[in-house]
Amino acid sequence: MRNTGRFRSYFLRGLAVLLPTVVTIWIFVWGYKFIQENISVYVNRGIVRLVMLLQGEQQYLTKEDMVKFWVQGWGSIAGFLIALVVVCIVGAMLASVVGRTLWRMVEKFIMRTPFLRQVYPYVKQITDFLLSPEEQEKLFSRVVLVEFPRKGLWAIGMVTGPGIKKIVDKEEKEFLTVFIAHAPSPITGFVVLVPKDEVIDAGMTIEDALRFIVSGGVISPSSQLSEGNKSGALLNSVLAAKE
Repeated sequence: MRNTGRFRSYFLRGLAVLLPTVVTIWIFVWGYKFIQENISVYVNRGIVRLVMLLQGEQQYLTKEDMVKFWVQGWGSIAGFLIALVVVCIVGAMLASVVGRTLWRMVEKFIMRTPFLRQVYPYVKQITDFLLSPEEQEKLFSRVVLVEFPRKGLWAIGMVTGPGIKKIVDKEEKEFLTVFIAHAPSPITGFVVLVPKDEVIDAGMTIEDALRFIVSGGVISPSSQLSEGNKSGALLNSVLAAKE
């Protein structure tokens, strides 16, 4: 029994050390394969056509040899690198006034196109939320703690704006509109109207809050950890503020 317990302890310890590395490598490999199969393959085929066109009538390399190297062989990584460079160039262009103006023209065209205008705004909203810290800051003003879904249970929420005027006038006090994200997917969640005096400032950034939610509470913000790396620091601050 003692040996079994040791084996279990060693196995779990090794799994805890290796699993994050394995999952990280798997994500990068999956991303590489996704880009290769959906983007790079077309870039590489374009390279083959371009080289064949430049050769003219003097065919030093056959099309089969070109495809074998550029599409199926080691040359396929060229398409991946070209795709990354293009994405970086687009990002650099959008950082300028001219680039943003041109992109607004493209977006206007998309929004006037049937079918595309029904899909594009929602996809853009999700990608902006996930990939753009600036958009997160615009969408959420600060992170708060609210009692949800009932008294005594606390949830992390992000303030999206003031309360609805009708409720504010009826209750005669300030309200905040708070978005409470689902874990591990912060894209969906609940929108609640909470009295301003019933929320507690969480003392963390939007990025820290999203990490906390996505990890299911495993990744605690550094600002909420005490000297002993205690996981209950956030709860203690809530209880102290409540008292």
